[in-house]
Amino acid sequence: MRKKTKLILAAGAVLTTAVILMPKKESPLRVPESAPTAAASVSDRIGYFASHGWEVEEICSKNITIPEDFSAVYEEYAALQDKQGMPLREYAGRNAQLYVYEVKNYSPESRKLLAELLVCDGTAVASMVYSEDGQSLKMAVS
Repeated sequence: MRKKTKLILAAGAVLTTAVILMPKKESPLRVPESAPTAAASVSDRIGYFASHGWEVEEICSKNITIPEDFSAVYEEYAALQDKQGMPLREYAGRNAQLYVYEVKNYSPESRKLLAELLVCDGTAVASMVYSEDGQSLKMAVS
């Protein structure tokens, strides 16, 4: 074999290896790797809370966009989601539906509690329970 042919084959092998080993660029709208929690229907959402012992009644919903870059407050919210295994970070930058519920079976110190569920593409991506004033009590659903 000629020296020129060997060099071309070696260069081709190096290029092929580089392409195979090159890290894949992730799409910003990639499908999350965590097991999804179904939340497409009213019964799915109510059932999610019921599975954690909460009796809830929906009081409102609205469309939101999950920020791509989290502020300090949103980072605190995301950390709560991480602790309870919710995939909020995997949905950064996506449109979602926020559902707010009144908690019917628990009211510490006669405070009204609210629960929220953030749903993207029929999947629950974040949730929490908090006092109506939004300040005195914030906790994970699970």
